[in-house]
Amino acid sequence: MNSRFGLFIMLGMISCSQAKRTSDPINKQSVANRFVDAFYSFDHDSLQTVLSEAASSQPNILYYQKWAECGHYQIVQRNQPVQKNDSVILVPVTVNDDLMPALEIDFHVTDTFHIVVRDGKIRSVETSSNDPEIYHEAKAWVQQNHPELVDKPCEGIWNGGATPCECIQGFIKGFGDFVTWRKISSK
Repeated sequence: MNSRFGLFIMLGMISCSQAKRTSDPINKQSVANRFVDAFYSFDHDSLQTVLSEAASSQPNILYYQKWAECGHYQIVQRNQPVQKNDSVILVPVTVNDDLMPALEIDFHVTDTFHIVVRDGKIRSVETSSNDPEIYHEAKAWVQQNHPELVDKPCEGIWNGGATPCECIQGFIKGFGDFVTWRKISSK
């Protein structure tokens, strides 16, 4: 009788362990979705709360949220979160913003949030994007040819800098000058 009871307990533990693994990705995905909701709400306090266990990511992500708000990011397509590995969830979000029209191109950037979730809490967030080469070229051109637009406003960029709105607005203005320069120099 005792060995049957032990077998029953062991089978129950295996079943519970499998149930936890099955439900865990759904939980991580819902945590990732809450992050995206908070980010695009452009509510600083809401995002800071979601990032309460990700202190090292806060300066970058809170800065980026304000940058996105001032660049008028609007979601074009929000893809489903994808579980990359045991703790990393990827959430690609395609946006319309003021940067691409300033470059006079019809392109929607996809930002991918790399969200580390452990024990139901966000532990860190990093971003990547598919910015086109012209974006990088224009940024470098603005920094070299119109540093007055971006040097001071972009101090601390992506690291909790104090003026993300002024920074993105400087780049947007500079991108217009870059486009004009390209048109003139291609003649």
